[in-house]
Amino acid sequence: MPDHNFLKKLRIPTNTDPLRILVSACLLGVKCGVDGDNYGDFPSVLKLLNYDNVKLFQFCPEDFSFGTPREICDIYGGDGHDVLDGNAKVLTSSGIDWSEDMIKASEKMLFVAQQHDIELAIMMDVSAACGNHVIYDGNRLSEIKKYQIGMGVCGAQLSRAGYSIISWREYESLEILYSKIDPSHEIDKQAKDFKEHLWY
Repeated sequence: MPDHNFLKKLRIPTNTDPLRILVSACLLGVKCGVDGDNYGDFPSVLKLLNYDNVKLFQFCPEDFSFGTPREICDIYGGDGHDVLDGNAKVLTSSGIDWSEDMIKASEKMLFVAQQHDIELAIMMDVSAACGNHVIYDGNRLSEIKKYQIGMGVCGAQLSRAGYSIISWREYESLEILYSKIDPSHEIDKQAKDFKEHLWY
C-alpha cells in the first residue's frame, strides 16, 4: 500500500520551489500508448496541472526504448525486480524478448528522476514498465488474464533507488497529496486506495 506517512511529511511547496513529480507520460494525455493513442483521461493526475506550486516531469519508458506504436509486452516468470535481477523476462505478445531494452528504459527513467531531483512518482499501474502494485502475470492477451502483486521494471528500478511511487488510482493517497499542495483542500474521506475499490 502507499506510504501515507511519507505523503503527510512532504514539504509544502511554493510557486518558487514547486513539488517535483515524475509522471508516466500517458497519464498526462501524451499519445504514447501501444496503439499510438493515450489510455483515456486520468482526472486524478490531470488535476495536478492546475497547481502553480507543482512541476510535473513526464516520461514514457516504453516509448523511449520501443517507440510508438509498438507491440504489447508483459513480464513472464516474476515481476520487475526479477527482470532487473535476470530471473524473469519481458516478452512481447509475439514472443520477442524486450528485457534488455526495458532495463535500459528503467535506467533512463531513473536518470530523469535523479536529474530533476524528483520527490514523488505517479505511475501507470499494471504496466510491465510503470506498474507499482499490480502487473499482469504473463500475456495479457490470453483468454484468461492473470494478475500478480508486483512492480513493473521501471517501478522496481525507482523503488530500489528510494523513490516513493503511487498510481493514478490511489485516490486516498492523492487526496493527501492535494492537501499538501493546497492547504485549503478538503480531503474526501470517501476516497479509497486501489485495494479498496474495483479497479479492473
